[in-house]
Amino acid sequence: MANQFIYNSSQLSYAILGTGALGGYYGACLQKSGLDVHFLLHSDYEYVSKHGLVVESKNGDFTLPQVQAYSETSKMPPCDVVIVALKTTQNHLLPQMLPNLVKENGVVLVLQNGLGVEDEVAKIVGSNRVMGGLCFLCSNKVGAGHIRHLDYGEIKMGEYAANYQTAGITKRMQQIANDFESAGIKMQLAEDLLLARWQKLVWNIPYNGLSVVLDARTDELMGNSHTRSLVEELMWEVVAGAKSCDRTIPQNFVETMLQYTDKMKPYRTSMKIDYDEKRPLEVEKMFGNPLKFSQARGANLPKITMLYQQLKFLDSRNSS
Repeated sequence: MANQFIYNSSQLSYAILGTGALGGYYGACLQKSGLDVHFLLHSDYEYVSKHGLVVESKNGDFTLPQVQAYSETSKMPPCDVVIVALKTTQNHLLPQMLPNLVKENGVVLVLQNGLGVEDEVAKIVGSNRVMGGLCFLCSNKVGAGHIRHLDYGEIKMGEYAANYQTAGITKRMQQIANDFESAGIKMQLAEDLLLARWQKLVWNIPYNGLSVVLDARTDELMGNSHTRSLVEELMWEVVAGAKSCDRTIPQNFVETMLQYTDKMKPYRTSMKIDYDEKRPLEVEKMFGNPLKFSQARGANLPKITMLYQQLKFLDSRNSS
């Protein structure tokens, strides 16, 4: 049941699906704190299985000379918490990955951007075995098994319930949050996962989208009066989208996000990195799904719609 502890053991086991800038950083922190962590890797598997992981961090550099690395989920042991840190463009792989990897009383923690990602996972493992997490993290993978953590790192985590009903704060959320806090990762527990996801989109939609369309870092978008105004206008459209889903984002939240980005180190967003590396973009989950949610409820979000159409064009041209 969703409100029970995941496991009665004193220590949870963790699987990391996607050992990149995000999954690699959080997984490495969890292992460094003494937890049992298992990493799924693709291109870096051979290197990491021999040399481990290196993390450069504003909170202190560290190396894990040995990690439990795997090239296939079929070789991984069932774990209490399966962290999905893949790009959403790889979610078609999850039906093969998840069923045998999450323990019977375990949970899948989806650390992905966008909206509707938990719905997909719930269809595979059941609604009562899914949580979502929103990561406020500036981190890049700079080489094989080499992660550079630039700034922030907080996770806002919430229980998923069917159709994104408000699920409150549960004991198992606290259990996982305690592990992350012990690993030096600040946690926020959200009573309403849908509200938390819309709040994250207030940042993700303008900065990820405009960084690709305008070929710009966050500091460049904030440093020009025209693009700064455009960022703010897009944020207010996200607020309107949330309202159409009966979720109210506080009036001061937009200003908080603008100030947050003003203080951020110059940052090339994850979508901009994917575009530059000619990888598929997370357009549907980050832009398409919020538009579908909103339009189905009568909301009109013209600037986000235009950004979505531009990104679809650039993504298509980039992959041809």
